[in-house]
Formats: sequence, structure tokens, C-alpha cells
Amino acid sequence: MRNLIEILSREFGIVNPGIKALVGEVNRNFLVSSGPDRYILKESPDHEDVMDFSRDETALLSDLSATLPGFFQKPLKGKSGEFIIRDEERGKIYRLLEYIEGELFAQAVHSHELFLSFGNLLARMDKALMGKKYPEILSRRYDWDNQHFDLNIGNARFIQDVQIRRLVEYFHLQYHEVVVPLLPKLRFSIIQGDANDYNVLVHENRVSGIIDFGDSVYSLLVNDLAIALSYAVLGKDDPLEWALPVIEAYTEVLPLNGEEIDVLYYLVATRLSISLCHSAVGRVQNPENEYLLISEKPLTDLLRKWISISPVKASEVFRKAAGLPGKPVPEIHEVVEKRRGYLSRAYSLSYEDPIQMQGSAFQFMYDDRGNTFLDLRNNIPHVGHCHPRVVRAGQQSMARLNTNTRYLYDEIHRYSEKLLATFPASLNRVFYVNSGSAASDLAIRLARSHTARKGVLVMEHGYHGNTQTGIEISHFKFNGRAGGGQSDHILTVPIPRSGMHLSRKEKDELNMKQLGEFLLAHQDRGPGLAAFITEPIVSAAGQIEIDKTYMQEIYAFMRQHGGLCISDEVQTGFGRLGKWFWGFELAEVIPDIVVLGKPMGNGHPMAAVVCSSALSDSFHNGMEFFSSFGGNPVSCAIGESVLDVIHEEKLAENAAEVGSYIIGCFEALRKDFPCFGEIRGQGLSLGVEINREDSPDPDPVLAGRLVKGLREKNILVGTDGPFDNVFKLKPPLCFTRKDADRLILSIREVLGQF
Repeated sequence: MRNLIEILSREFGIVNPGIKALVGEVNRNFLVSSGPDRYILKESPDHEDVMDFSRDETALLSDLSATLPGFFQKPLKGKSGEFIIRDEERGKIYRLLEYIEGELFAQAVHSHELFLSFGNLLARMDKALMGKKYPEILSRRYDWDNQHFDLNIGNARFIQDVQIRRLVEYFHLQYHEVVVPLLPKLRFSIIQGDANDYNVLVHENRVSGIIDFGDSVYSLLVNDLAIALSYAVLGKDDPLEWALPVIEAYTEVLPLNGEEIDVLYYLVATRLSISLCHSAVGRVQNPENEYLLISEKPLTDLLRKWISISPVKASEVFRKAAGLPGKPVPEIHEVVEKRRGYLSRAYSLSYEDPIQMQGSAFQFMYDDRGNTFLDLRNNIPHVGHCHPRVVRAGQQSMARLNTNTRYLYDEIHRYSEKLLATFPASLNRVFYVNSGSAASDLAIRLARSHTARKGVLVMEHGYHGNTQTGIEISHFKFNGRAGGGQSDHILTVPIPRSGMHLSRKEKDELNMKQLGEFLLAHQDRGPGLAAFITEPIVSAAGQIEIDKTYMQEIYAFMRQHGGLCISDEVQTGFGRLGKWFWGFELAEVIPDIVVLGKPMGNGHPMAAVVCSSALSDSFHNGMEFFSSFGGNPVSCAIGESVLDVIHEEKLAENAAEVGSYIIGCFEALRKDFPCFGEIRGQGLSLGVEINREDSPDPDPVLAGRLVKGLREKNILVGTDGPFDNVFKLKPPLCFTRKDADRLILSIREVLGQF
């Protein structure tokens, strides 16, 4: 400390000072005591860019101290009349600032009054800085600046928690989709840039000062408020509620326009994401620093909470706090009538009170009224709604090339190689189409072409698409209302019986007896069958898993008669079953043809048929196969990204772990609510029977009431099965244990009301 004592004595006339080192990143900061007086001494490296910035920071603090005296550290001149003292021998520069009394905001007791005080001073500061021109700050390109999210996103790969990494990548995507287009309507100004909870001082339940202007930049005016909120609401159960007094007080002094308020939600997430990117790099560079891991936790907790908040809700409550009108929302009945003016009534709507969706993210969906829904119903966004990796893949490919399979392009080769690598070696050819229905149709066409037969063996309650062929082979459709009945060339095998009223041994014996009798009775039909098609877990039947022995017997029957076996993996494939990437692996069989759909493109319309080279060659009979959009470069890029995400984020493993946890939760729930019957399925493809209490009889009325009750709690589930009494759970594979806990708690609450 001897050199500091010399500097203080020689340059500032402070003798025999007490000196205490403070925390600092770029600068070394010291608390200087001299009798009753206290100061802050800042030591920085004597580099040209540091000197230039220090001059601007000094000028800024001088201006603020003059405009708002007592709240900012006024720079003090040395004996030479200069604010900045250069020590050429040591290569350092020094500045002395006034000391401001107060404890750190992070350590203070938080209250509504304190947050009002914070918003007020923040706005007064920003208002005082508007129109100021500090050249070095104006030209600064700084990676902590929210507007330079792009400079940080490359470091997201160092974030070890995959859930947090994808949230950071999601909010980076949303920054470009939501904030960037509004930039022409947003005001820019010089801002403090880092009003975090360690740079804000509190005295007697009021903010007494804001310190450390080392992050000052020329940026969006609203970024100062966004950054302040990012840290002020850390650790709060209801971060929106705590944000309101800050916004209210801020906008009373410095009103914000509607666009500035509307992007505030995204800018808070931007700051949290940038902080986590910096922290992740810091931990790579200094893995022994346990403090970095501890400091990350409140940031990650808030980011997880933030994604569960609807941007619409955030905008509405922020607008109200800012005294701005809310955005008009049409009545649902008006939207329904508008829809009916364009679409056939054959289209159904979920719920008596339909939902107008506005956006989505991973396992959440947001409506236009500010509600956030936990989605366990929509199994199409396989790796999560709007997953940034998938969205980026589509955007980038669409901006470069979109054509058809009559041309050569790398995307189809890369994707096909990765896709086929997940299958047994015998399944080594792929046909691309646009929907599971088209894939089922093509699979039957392949089988009929190869065998020169027309007959198809189908599973009871099976569903395979909406084409004419799809309906013909779907017992769920042709045997249902207005279905028209079974065609002569279709044969329906009974589905294995299930339920808790029989033991596993009794069910196995009963099912194999049933199957044996069926196959014996229809031996004469075998030679006319081109194919057998089923889902490994029959969804429309209520998530009935086809037992291994049952499936193997049917496969043996088909192959004995020269027919082919088709596995419909539209709902069971791509790791949804957890331990098994493909559903046919459950039964330890290898099909001749596999049908793919729904999850393949995470919502992008793509599907495929996978088969052997022998089958593929037999289809090359002079009639060209062509799909206008099947296998186009955009679809292949998207499909490849889905596969990459499944593997890199270990989503199949997550499905296995969380699915097992959910089953355990329902088994515990059943002890209190005997209406829950058999729990079946694998991974995150689950079904739970809802029966009359202490009875195997289905209770579709209670099932419907439960679905409605959960919808009122913003949880989306559905029912399935012949009696519509099987609770169907097929969430995106990023679904978590915490989400499961929310589901189970909500079920308890809903059932407790009946």
C-alpha cells in the first residue's frame, strides 16, 4: 500500500490514510479514510483506451454530481488541478471520488418504498444523461451492452446446464425476432449500464446512490431500466410484482413509449443471458472459483422463472405500471366466428372455452390474454416449442436454398446419414414426404407393390392418418362415427387387453390365448396380406403397449405368409419412449418398414418412410416417386437439428428419467384418489386410466372434468382411448420434474374440488 499512501499524500494532500481494498474487475478500488472523511480511490492501468474512457467517465460523474448532488461520486481534483493522476513509473492512473454513505442493495431489506426510490433515482439519472455527448462512451462497443447480445452468444456453449443454455439461446433468438425490428422506434442515450444490486447503495430504506460507471455505453435508453430490474428482482417469488414499483417510479420521471415497455421483458432476459455467458466463460478459465457457481444460481433461477411468464402478461402489467393503455384483445367468441367464416366445421377446437395462442417456448404456450400454459398435450414440438437450434436451422437454410429432390444438395445426404444411423443396419433407405398420413399411405403402397397383395392386417383402435388409405387402415377411424366400416381387404387383430383388475400373468395368458385363437381363425387370410401395421404403443387405444410376445407372434405370422411388418413411429419415435429410441425396440423386433412423422421436424411438416434396400429397389419399377416438398433442404436442415438436439441435450434420457418419476407420482396419487386405474406407457408417452372408484369401469365424465379443471389451472392435457377416459401425457421431451410436480399438485387440487 506504500505507493498508494505516496499518491494520496503527494497528489491529494491526504496524509496517514486508512486504506481498504474493495472488489473491482478492471479497476482496483480502495476505501480511503482520513479522520471523519472517506473517499474512493480508483487505480487503473495506464493504457490509452483506459485513459480516454476515464476522462469521459470523470466528465459524466462531474455532470451528474452537479445535477443530482449527493447521489453520485463526485470526482475530486488533485493538487495539480487534474482529475486523473498518472504514475508513469508504475504504469497506473489514479482518480479520487467522493464517498457515498449506504449499504449495498443486495444486502438491504427490500420494500415497496425502496423499489420506488430506486426507480425514481434511476430515471432522474437517465434523464440527466439524455443528450450528453461523451465521445469515448458514444463510440464504445462493449460486450456487456445489451445491444451486443451477439458478442456473447458464442459463449453460451460453455453453459453446463443444458436447460439454461437453451433458454439463453432462445432469448437470443427472441431478441432478434422482437427487439431488433423495433430499434427504429426505440430511443438511444448514454446510460450507466450496470445498475446491479452491488452498484446501488441504500440508506434508511431509500436508494442513496448509484456507483461504478465503468459499464457506461450509448445504448437503448430502456436498457438501464431492464438491467436494474434484472438484478432487483433476483430471488423474488413474483418478479413481475417487484418490478412494478421500479417501473412506476421510473416512468413518472421519465415516461417510456409503448415499444420501450413492450421490449422490457426481452431486455431483462437479455441481461440475464449475457451475465450467464460471462459467468460460464469465467468458470472455464477459472474452474476453482466456487463463487462463480454460487453467483450463477440466482440468475438461472430467475431465467427459469422468466420463461414461464408470458411476454403478453409482462407487457400488460408493465404498461399498467407505466400508465400506458393495454393492447386491445378480441373476445374469444369473435375469433371463433371469424374462424368459422373461413374454415369447415369439420375442424375441431380443444375445450369449450377455446384458447387463442400467441406464442410458445419449450414446454410452455402463451395465449393472447397473458396466460402461460404448461403443455402436456402437443407431442409435435418434440424437443420443445420454438427451440432456437431448430428455428435457426430453418431460417438459415431457407435464406440459402430451397428446392426439391430432383437436384443434388448436401442437406439431404447429411440428414439421411444421421437418421439411418439410428436404425438397424437392414433399414437403410429413406423416402421423404410431408406428413405422417402421407408416410403411412406410402408405406402401404410400398408393401402392396412389393408383395403384389392388397390385404392389410391392422391393430384394433389403431390410427394411421387422414388420407383415404390412412382411414381404411385405421380401426379408430373406420370403426368410429361416420367411419363407413371395415373394408373387405382389411383384417383387424384384437388389441391386448389391459387394466388393473387382472394380474400381469392373467393378462398375458388371456392375451396370448386371444391372439392364438385369432391367428388360427384367420390362417386362410395370411397369403393375401401385404402388411401388418401398428404403433408399438397404440395411442388412440389409450396408450396400450403391444407386449413383446404378442408383437413377435404377429410378426412371425406375417413373415410365415410372406407379408411385411410396418412400425408406425409417428408418436413413439425419436426417443420419446426414453430407453428406446424407436418403439419397435420395445418388442425386440425389426420391422420391414418404419413410418415417421410428427416429431421429425419439431412442428415443421416433414415425415418419412424407412425400409430396406431390397424393398426400395423393388419400388423402382418405372414409376417415379416424387414429393414436391419431401426432403427439401430446409426440411432436412430442420430434421438434422432435431436429431442433434435430442442427442446433445440427452432428451431421451430425460424422457426416461422424468417419465419414471411421473409414473411414481401417479402411483402415489392413486392411494388418495382410487379413480386412477392402470398407468401405462414408456418415457414421456404415458396414459393413466380414469375409472369409477374401486371399479374397472371407465369414467369419461370425471376424465373430462379433470381435463377442464387443469385447463383452468393453465395445464393442457387430453384424453384418449375407446371410452375417452385415459389421461394422455405427451409433453415435449424437455419436460422437467418440476413441471411434473406442478401437474400432480394441480390434479390434487382439482380432484379436491369435486
